[in-house]
Amino acid sequence: MNPSSPCEGQSPEGDPPDDWFHLSTMSLGTQGSDGSRDDPEEPEERGRLKSKLVSAWNNVKYGWSFKSKARFSKTSPLTMLGQSYLLSRGVERECFRRAFATLLWLTYRRGFPQLDGSSLTTDSGWGCMLRSGQMLLAQGLLQHLLPPGWTWLSANHVSKDDIEVQESRSLGPEVTKKGRRKSIVPFLESRTEVTHRRVVSWFGDHPIAPFGLHQLVEQGTSSGKKAGDWYGPSIVAHILRKAVDAASAEVSNLTVYVAQDCTVYIDDVVRLCERPLSEGSTGPSPAWKSVIILVPVRLGGEVLNPTYIKCVKNLLRLECCIGIIGGKPKHSLFFVGYQDEQLLYLDPHYSQSTVDITQDNFPLESFHCKCPRKIAFSRMDPSCTIGFYAKSQKEFELLCSAVSTALSSSTEKYPIFTIAEGQGQDGGQEDESDAPPNSVTHILTKDKARLRRTNNSNSMDEFVLL
Repeated sequence: MNPSSPCEGQSPEGDPPDDWFHLSTMSLGTQGSDGSRDDPEEPEERGRLKSKLVSAWNNVKYGWSFKSKARFSKTSPLTMLGQSYLLSRGVERECFRRAFATLLWLTYRRGFPQLDGSSLTTDSGWGCMLRSGQMLLAQGLLQHLLPPGWTWLSANHVSKDDIEVQESRSLGPEVTKKGRRKSIVPFLESRTEVTHRRVVSWFGDHPIAPFGLHQLVEQGTSSGKKAGDWYGPSIVAHILRKAVDAASAEVSNLTVYVAQDCTVYIDDVVRLCERPLSEGSTGPSPAWKSVIILVPVRLGGEVLNPTYIKCVKNLLRLECCIGIIGGKPKHSLFFVGYQDEQLLYLDPHYSQSTVDITQDNFPLESFHCKCPRKIAFSRMDPSCTIGFYAKSQKEFELLCSAVSTALSSSTEKYPIFTIAEGQGQDGGQEDESDAPPNSVTHILTKDKARLRRTNNSNSMDEFVLL
């Protein structure tokens, strides 16, 4: 068993027992004159039957949600993707709820068009790491395309509080009684909601969706993966990179860099992000692409090394951090924050019906979650991928400085990863498999990475407060 991934090389959490397969498939065989039953004639047909039985089992298992409330402290700050909230304060509690409900929640789906090379029409029981990867990428895209601090308009209606919160929403000139000066708020809200819907559609379960399951499974074939396999966080990082590269027509001015050997090489990122000046244009330096940086790491052997917990907290406090894909063994999760010694996460293990994203005004509610959940750091699988986003060259420089500071606070001899000058082999963009179980991940130089400077620089009852 390979412990380097919550899903890789392991049976999915939802697999039914082997004897259930045996009894179910045997019951569908043919009956002979002596009363015995033969198995289906073709092995291929038997495989398709087993696939359908697995799908049926997992759709039942993941087709309902737990309503137990997550418990949060009133006195301890809650950190989520670079923002801190004190839940004893009504305004901050409401801001947290709206921010959490704004995150895209991408879960198991059932009833989508059949995946190429298989008979699967659901990813229940095997696609959790791909779904977690989708959520990480979605967070990067929302930061790339929408203004800072944007929240989903409908999130205001998802969350209610026993304290009425009065907030100013003025973003422009007020409307006069005669309507001579119209507010730009409705116009801005309309544009951001259109962008939000477009981003959601990119993750739909349809072959045309650039970051939907169909495309991600196809991109995984070069790594030896196929529909129904279980993916590790490192392979998913490379799948996301290839998907963004293939979707340049839909998502312009964005690239993805995947670190190699636990090192972010500055020159490689610069090479990816710098765009040559167009003919006839003038300027001191090339244009710059925004970048999502994905860093596959392993934070211990069989279990999480507790000395890395402080460092993980420091990274989640950074505004440039867009989350962590990992989880617990056999159960991938998308980590977005923490409170005290527990991680805050979104869980893809909920089977929902497929939404037809080709229809105008398709419903958005199932792509957002109002139920924050927590898990102890001690239960976190050591294999994960950490994501960051930088919109500009200046933001990339600030990212390097902030991340290096966050990493240096660890008491562990070797940091989680490093940011270094120079280039990696093949620019770090080759396909990679997840680390083997006995591999040594953190053999790194002790030298501090230096930053290369250039001349041109839903219901409010969904959790309980203690």
